[in-house]
Amino acid sequence: MFITRECDYAVRVIRALAGETRLSVSEICERELITAPFAYKILKKLQKAKIVKGYRGVHGGYSLNKQPDELTLFDVYDAIDPEMFIIECLNPKNCCARDGQDGMPCLVHRELESIQGDIWAMLKRKTLQQLLSGE
Repeated sequence: MFITRECDYAVRVIRALAGETRLSVSEICERELITAPFAYKILKKLQKAKIVKGYRGVHGGYSLNKQPDELTLFDVYDAIDPEMFIIECLNPKNCCARDGQDGMPCLVHRELESIQGDIWAMLKRKTLQQLLSGE
C-alpha cells in the first residue's frame, strides 16, 4: 500500500478549507500548490464522500461538509482510494490464491490481514483537527 500523491493532496485540500467559509478552486490551488485539474479530481471524490460541499455560480467554490474534528486520515484516504490494501490478496475483490488451498489457511495472508488492520487503526487514531493543530 502506498499513500498516493492524490491522497496526500486531498489532506492538503481539507487543510486549505479548514476554518474557511468557502474557497474557490484557484484559492485552494494557490494555498496548497496543487494544479487545478488535480484539485478538481480530488474535490469530486471528496464531494462524493460528502466530506466537502460544492457551490455553483459566480460566488461558487467549496467548503467542508464535515469538520476536521469529525475526520481522520483514514476517512480522507478511503474517499480517494477505497481499495487501499498493502497487498492485492487482502482486497475482497481478489482472492488469495493460497488461502484455504488444500484446506489450509495461508499464514502469510493472515499476518498481512493483521498488519492491514493495524495500519487502518493507526490512520483512525487522530482527527484531522488534532493533526492540523499539532496535538
